Amino acid sequence: MSDYLVKALAYNGQVRAYAVKSTDTVGEAQRRHDTWPTASAALGRSISAGVMMGAMLKGENKLTIKVEGGGPIGAIIVDSNAKGEVRGYVSNPHVHFDLNEHGKLDVRRAVGTSGTLSVVKDIGMRDHFSGQVPIVSGELGEDFTYYFVTSEQVPSSVGVGVLVNPDNTILASGGFILQLMPGTDDETITKIEERLSKIPPISKLIEKGLTPEEILEEVLGEGEVKVLETMPVSFQCKCSKDRFANAIISLGENEIQDMIDEEGQAEAKCHFCNETYMFSGKELEELKNEAK
Repeated sequence: MSDYLVKALAYNGQVRAYAVKSTDTVGEAQRRHDTWPTASAALGRSISAGVMMGAMLKGENKLTIKVEGGGPIGAIIVDSNAKGEVRGYVSNPHVHFDLNEHGKLDVRRAVGTSGTLSVVKDIGMRDHFSGQVPIVSGELGEDFTYYFVTSEQVPSSVGVGVLVNPDNTILASGGFILQLMPGTDDETITKIEERLSKIPPISKLIEKGLTPEEILEEVLGEGEVKVLETMPVSFQCKCSKDRFANAIISLGENEIQDMIDEEGQAEAKCHFCNETYMFSGKELEELKNEAK
């Protein structure tokens, strides 16, 4: 089953809900960046949250998430859009620790707990919307929950999880976001809180083979969920040789001449997908002429 995301309503429109299976998408990120298990869990959780947050946008809108918790993993950067396309990386992919006291990957230790989570939304206006909150947990699910409540004033619950195989590949990844609409009654809130306190970790639900629809039923209750839309999800990068060529042109004639004199060629690497683009001396000469 390919990765996909569902948008839904529950409890007669009182709750907006999203759920995603992102195993292949996070697996692609792991493969491209050679992340070690704890780093994979941190990046994967952020990718799952990011792709669901992207699905809240419309049209050509997009967003960028930056998590800087002060831990050894460095920054986590995730870009996503309204079409289920997402990409991301961590500053230090080779971070791994022993399991924590709960027998889980120690994401908090990798991410750190003294820093910020920021979200910048490009919604086609001249000014971008941006929100920033302090890291409250380092486990990321709680941090995204805190972001929604504090920065967007939307009472929410975010669950994200990743399971990693012994060979470092991704066994299961996914998540859910629940958001209470204005005027949600107390009975509904109590029901949801009770269910959330009893459900297994999200990664376990995905490992069991539950679909995003079934995850929402598990979280919100059978018969309560009305699916509005499903959307394919994938790791997509917008980088290209042309884009890097334009970036080189923007450096100016002298800088390009320095590249030719010093190396005779240039290598450009995309942070997001690790793709490498080579420019020969001849290509650099052509770019230099364009820079004139």
